[in-house]
Amino acid sequence: MTTKSALFFALIVGAIYPLGFAPFDYFSLTLLSSLGLFLLLARNPGLAPWTALAFGVGKYLVGISWVYVSINQYGNAGPLLAGFLVLLFVAVMALFCLPIGLGYRRFHSSHHYANALVFIALWLLMEWALTWLFTGFPWLFLGYAAIDSSLASFAPVVGVLGTSTIGLVSVVGFGLAVTLYLEGKRGKLQLPAILICLLPWILGGLLGNVSWVQPQGTYSVALVQGNLDQSIKWDEDEQAANVAKHIQLSAQHWDADLIVWPEFAVTLYGASAQQAVDFLHDQGQSTQTNVITGIPTLERLPQQKTGRSYNIYNTAKGYGLASGGFAKHHLVPFGEFVPLEDWLRGLIEFFDLPMSGLTQGEWRQNNITLSLPVQTKTSTAAFTGPISNDDVQVAIGICYEIAYGNSIRARSEDAGVIVTISNDTWFGGSIGPHQHMQIARMRALENGRWLLRGTNNGITGVVNSQGRVVSQLPQFMAEVLRGEFVVMQGRTPYSQLGDWPVLLLVFVVLALTAMRTYRPIPK
Repeated sequence: MTTKSALFFALIVGAIYPLGFAPFDYFSLTLLSSLGLFLLLARNPGLAPWTALAFGVGKYLVGISWVYVSINQYGNAGPLLAGFLVLLFVAVMALFCLPIGLGYRRFHSSHHYANALVFIALWLLMEWALTWLFTGFPWLFLGYAAIDSSLASFAPVVGVLGTSTIGLVSVVGFGLAVTLYLEGKRGKLQLPAILICLLPWILGGLLGNVSWVQPQGTYSVALVQGNLDQSIKWDEDEQAANVAKHIQLSAQHWDADLIVWPEFAVTLYGASAQQAVDFLHDQGQSTQTNVITGIPTLERLPQQKTGRSYNIYNTAKGYGLASGGFAKHHLVPFGEFVPLEDWLRGLIEFFDLPMSGLTQGEWRQNNITLSLPVQTKTSTAAFTGPISNDDVQVAIGICYEIAYGNSIRARSEDAGVIVTISNDTWFGGSIGPHQHMQIARMRALENGRWLLRGTNNGITGVVNSQGRVVSQLPQFMAEVLRGEFVVMQGRTPYSQLGDWPVLLLVFVVLALTAMRTYRPIPK
């Protein structure tokens, strides 16, 4: 195979990778794609950096193509400019795959099993870097594609990074078994590879029967999907109508224990905003309902001679029986803040999107608190009626930040339910909202918590503590999803330990490999 054909093949293998994610859900293709990269690296280690880079280009060219919609339709960039910006973004993201190739070229050896360990460790190092480097972009982790497979049972134990590891172990084990067979090295060498391939699936099936958390009470929820037109959502003439639409949709649901409005359902400021939230608070108090809504919060700063005079936060706030608020910590680059603002602001409309000058909330914040009826179990495990009200904390993830597993894990420690409010209208009918919902499902599974997802135009849904969608609304319609959720207590192993056990193994493998392959520079 020539260099050009090898790189083209790596590009195609990378393009296949996203097909295992929502809405396609062909998990076997994602596994096959990762196996293809491993075999390509093993076949030509000298070409490994370029192979990994070509794989990354294919992976992100297909997997994050949805950003084109926001740049073209809402950033008013023409097709050529929007296409160029998407390609630029793809190229930057593909660089995260480059260290896999560089590391493999440096640490590979003649030992197949050692090479497999190096590949897995480097892949996990890439995914971990995507959670924090340059603010992070934790998307398209292999573990997310496993959400509907038996491997998902590992998520409450080791999280999405650990689930990625388990998936890679299985598929690389298969690759080793085939390679050793073709090389005629059967028997003792091949048997461990076969066991490595099968063991994750067997253990995953057994773990599926383990209950890490326990139910505490069942409650009703109304998730309001307003389906506001993004192009006019922030127009001054439309802001009062936006709130009125959500009030109208909520009118028949004040008997619910919880009503959730999506991200920036309220787009008002000042006295008008206060009038809206006063209504929500008073109506919630009179009907004994908890209300959570997305709303901008303006913080005026001390008078200064230079600089801005206020901060604006993307917040979720509780009204009625609910109390507290949460300001979004993980902001979307270019959507909610503009890197290199002094250079980029004003160049094109995409760098001046509404609410692209937001201020980051603190890492540590108090959760929103709900006041819910206390419920008890009878001997038949059925819940009986309310006795008194009890405070239940809510772990909040606003839109994009639901992808940051460690943040949601920290907020879920004392919470009984996860609520994420979002606005995926920016991405139209693309694959982006489906991937976003899949990520949210993983957060529910990792933490053993039900997750309520309220969005402007989809995908609005209720997810149980096993990460399964209980109910959801169709996209692109103004409707209310009425359902039930269960407050959970107890913590999963992942909730207690986080990603450190997996990361520790990665660093140990890489350190031992570096020591084993160290070659002193000759004098």
